[in-house]
Amino acid sequence: MRRSGSGTWLGGLCDSKEEMADRTTAGRKSVGGTSGSSLRFLGYGACALAGVLWGTGFYWGRLALDEMNVEHMVLYRFLFACVGMAPVMATRRVRLTAREMRTLLLAAFFGVPLQFLLQFHGLVLTTVSHAALMVGAMPVLLAAAAVLFAGERLDWVGWLALCGSTVGAAMVVLGGSRVTTGRETPSLVGDLLVIVSLIAALVWILLSKKLMLTHSPPVVTAYTIYSGTVMLIVWMAGSRVVAFLMHRSVEPMPFTHVSSTAWIALAISGLLCTATTTLLWNWGIHHVPASRAGVFLNIEPALGSVLGVELLGERLGPYAWLGGALILAAAITLTTHRHEPEPAVILE
Repeated sequence: MRRSGSGTWLGGLCDSKEEMADRTTAGRKSVGGTSGSSLRFLGYGACALAGVLWGTGFYWGRLALDEMNVEHMVLYRFLFACVGMAPVMATRRVRLTAREMRTLLLAAFFGVPLQFLLQFHGLVLTTVSHAALMVGAMPVLLAAAAVLFAGERLDWVGWLALCGSTVGAAMVVLGGSRVTTGRETPSLVGDLLVIVSLIAALVWILLSKKLMLTHSPPVVTAYTIYSGTVMLIVWMAGSRVVAFLMHRSVEPMPFTHVSSTAWIALAISGLLCTATTTLLWNWGIHHVPASRAGVFLNIEPALGSVLGVELLGERLGPYAWLGGALILAAAITLTTHRHEPEPAVILE
């Protein structure tokens, strides 16, 4: 399947190779004398740290979900994320073309309301193990999408490392002895919602990478988070209007009866697990191929399972530790293996 320069949103995920090359040549410049090799490792490090912080997101989200529904939890999370990105919005003003604005709005829609609402509704309807196993397939999906739509290339060592990392994530998730809480029951609907949320995340990543050809990662991150948050507010306001017109009861926004524990969890989710992680991830894939950086996404289900020891009373067995070793080996392989020339540093 080849890309085209058509006006469709799918064809617009990435420009043609010639157009990307022209932009790369025009926008190339050095960053404080930092070598390409150092930037490559810094890029991998940023993606790895993003994966670690993302891995704690379910834990904090679960604490907040004990006191509010999915829509309110996601909205509060992104309101805190907007607070974290406020300095960027205040100091980095840019002018977007009509085409860039369309790309930004698409990235915000897929990356914020669609991805997060589907994912957390899916998590409510299925088990953590089911959801984590599907999230563990994300690096391979991302690599395939980057090859198909972004013109990236991945050799056999890279594919082997990605597949090994995915197997490792599955071993971590299934290698724990779970204590039944009575609240988790796997369902096809929940599993499908998580799968669709992964597809939405893929589209967000590719569209963000395209925007970062002409704008810096902090700008793309801030504008995406703010645009997505506005979409969340519009969605919730519309839902309330529809409920009112249909004479249904409308649940008030939780505020006064929310515990300090939930507020702290929401603040951490927004500031660290959303704003900081998105900024780190966008900066990372700006300097390394997204197909290779995707291996660090497996930190999320692995760390989530480790946190499940405290949250859900699990016990990690030898297969879980072996799976963790596979994830670590895959990360080391991809960050040290020689591959095609490093991507240019554009508009840092």
